[in-house]
Order: sequence, then C-alpha cells, then structure tokens
Amino acid sequence: MKILRTPDTAFKNVKNYPFEPHYTTIKTHDGSDLRIHHIDEGPKDGPILLAMHGQPVWSYLYSRMIPYLVEAGIRVIAPDLPGYGKSDKPASREDYSYQRQVNWMTDWLKTNDFKDLTFFGQDWGGLIGLRVVANEQHRFSRVAMGNTGLPYNPDTPQEVIDQVKAFRESDTKLTVMSMQKEVSQMDGQNLSDDQTLRSPALKFMYWQKFCWDTVDLPIGFLMSNMMAKNSIVKILVSYFFLNIGFRKLFPLNKVIDQAYEAPFPDPSYKMGPRAMPSHVPTIPDESLDGVRQAREVFKNWQKPFLSVFAGDDPVTNGVEVDILKMCPNATSAPNIGGGHFFQWSKPKELSALLSEFIKNT
Repeated sequence: MKILRTPDTAFKNVKNYPFEPHYTTIKTHDGSDLRIHHIDEGPKDGPILLAMHGQPVWSYLYSRMIPYLVEAGIRVIAPDLPGYGKSDKPASREDYSYQRQVNWMTDWLKTNDFKDLTFFGQDWGGLIGLRVVANEQHRFSRVAMGNTGLPYNPDTPQEVIDQVKAFRESDTKLTVMSMQKEVSQMDGQNLSDDQTLRSPALKFMYWQKFCWDTVDLPIGFLMSNMMAKNSIVKILVSYFFLNIGFRKLFPLNKVIDQAYEAPFPDPSYKMGPRAMPSHVPTIPDESLDGVRQAREVFKNWQKPFLSVFAGDDPVTNGVEVDILKMCPNATSAPNIGGGHFFQWSKPKELSALLSEFIKNT
C-alpha cells in the first residue's frame, strides 16, 4: 500500500491548534505501517472523551471545544482518521473502504488500550466510531453522537439504486454551487409519500459525485463557506477566484482555509476526502452486514446514550428518528443549532451538553 505523510512544516501556519501531537503506528491488511495521530488534552485522571471527526475535516474541528471541556475537568482524546489531518494518507481510492476505516480505528484504540471512555462522533466520526464502539463495547462507559448516524438501507428501491449508480458514473459536471444547491434540499425528502422520491440517497449523491470528480477538492473554501460568516459579495468573489484556479488569492476565511488545506500539500493527499463520501451506505453495499451487526449491539445497549443534533443541518435532519429507534435506551438532547459542523459554531453549548452528560451518568 502506498502511503503519504504530510510533513510537519505544512502545519506551521495553522492558528489556534497548540496541542502536542501523539502518534500510534498500526499494521494494515498488507503489513504496511500506518501512523495515526491524536491529541490528548486535559487532566490525566479526568473522565475521557474520545471525540471523532468526519469528512473532510480533522481534529482541528474540536479546537474550540477543548478549552471548555478541559475547564470542566475532562480529558479529551481526538484522533485524525487515516487520510486526514496529521495522520498518514493512503494514496489509492480502493484503500478507503468503510470496513478498513473501522478496522484501522479499532486497532488504534486497542493499541493505546484506552478504557472507560465516553464516545462522541459526528459525520463520518459517527459512522466509523459507532462501529468501533460495537467492536470494543467493554472500553466504553457511555456514547454521545450528533449530526451523524448508522445508515442501514437494505430495502432501498432498485429504482433508487440504479439512479444513484448511473448518476455517479455519468459525465455530469458539478460545481460547488450546483452541488450545494442539491444537498441543501435534502430536507425535501419528507415532502412526498413516495419512497423513491424522498430517498436521501438521491440528494447525497451530488456530494458523493462532486467529491470524487474534483481532483483538487477545495476543502478550505468549503469549510470557510460553512463555518465562517461571509457576505454574499465575499463568497462570490472568492468563488470567482476558485473557478479560475487562483483560490489562494482570495480565501473566504484565511484561518479556516489554512487549517483545512494544511493536511494536503498537493491534490494527491486528498484521496480520503474524495473517496469516502461514496462509501456512506445510502444504498446497500458491502458494509450492510457490518452495520446490521453494530445496530444489533445498540438495540440492546444499556449504558447511557445521548443523541444531540443541531436540528438545522439539512444533511442529517430527520436522522435522529432512526437513532432513537436503533437505540431504545437513548435520550435526546434539545437541538442546539449550528449547522453540520456544530463543534465549531456551537462549541460552548455542545461542550456543556457533553460535560453534563458525563457528570450526570
């Protein structure tokens, strides 16, 4: 397996990330060394929160929450998934299956022998992390998650499956704007009684195709657009420079842009963010049985389980219904807003919810 490693110098301009790096090396299926990075902040004798990020971000996403959590006496461990942040980056599309990410992070967890954990995951951090929890139940005392799920769609209509596959393989060219327009309408899945018309797979496929087809995925621009408060004029001007190949001349938000582009010195490092959306099981795939087994674990889960969603994220609005069905023991926290990446936009509120959850259970 060919594996890329981002040099430390690539992170020299990243602001507000003063955390000491920790590295763990595991073996891949073919015997290659894969180095996974994590941060470890807060009192060593405090309750441990294992916080996992999603796509296309890294542990930097938790940088605003860590001060609040540490102040509450919580020890925060936040890894970078392989392909992201300061972790190694396998170079081939085929390297990034859902199962491999679960295997890698399970091995990382076992190698570090972390125990008595509270888990929190969002986006891919939930898809991967919930399966890691199911694999290593004895290491976890409680689970919290939000703006994510454990999708299980064995009964997806064949018409939807065919349409999604045909679209992914089509010559359709998507721009940032055309992709965002479709994804923002995912809430519309509830407008029709026809299962085919309301399938979220038919909207999420735009994100899947855009990510894979875009060799130099504009992660900094996308995160700046989602995380910073930008005027319409600034967005349009930045979008213009993005389209003509001079994105760095006019970033939407320099701090955010630098932080989320830093892990990727050139487009060859971006294979993980490009490939992984296509592995979200919005339609049945090779992950079906693994997801089913994990959901069976949570169906009988008796430890504390907290569902905390933003409530204003079109990608995951409505997913909480499935989470509460999957885990009857789960409790639901009030929606706190903040959009998809609410760790960044609502750090104080989310930290308070997680701190109380840990202390009260």
